[in-house]
Amino acid sequence: MQHYTKGDHLHSGPSMRQTASRDVPRYAGRSTTRGACRYLMLSACLLMVLLLSACTSFASNRAEVSAVGEEGLASYYSDRRRGRKTASGDRYNRRAMTAAHRTLPFGTRVRVRDLETGREVTVRINDRGPFVKGRIIDLSRAAAERLGLIQRGVGRVRVTTLD
Repeated sequence: MQHYTKGDHLHSGPSMRQTASRDVPRYAGRSTTRGACRYLMLSACLLMVLLLSACTSFASNRAEVSAVGEEGLASYYSDRRRGRKTASGDRYNRRAMTAAHRTLPFGTRVRVRDLETGREVTVRINDRGPFVKGRIIDLSRAAAERLGLIQRGVGRVRVTTLD
């Protein structure tokens, strides 16, 4: 029976480091793993850039159409929305000359011309909508009254940006 003293096991035979260095190269596998990680990271970054550029070009194309002039149906907010917050954070005021548009930036001033009556009104975009097919703008009650939309409810208009 062999008796070991403290520290004897540290010097008995080759160390783990020496054994590992004889059997497998020190950095084996790491460069391959690093290369794969770099490839995946670059691919992910490229994909993100492509997706973001596609989204911004789509949104800017829609805004350009509005800058030239957009024709479609206009409607107006119901009085039930009075006092509620809009998407921009403003409170809806039925006496204000405001409107909702799907893509134009908040604060954009637009001219809305009723194609049936020829009346025009200038409004500021402060909300998102309308979300009804065929409609391009939702007007406040005051703007709808000036255009003569209250009786009809919906009217054919041309929207042109001023800013």
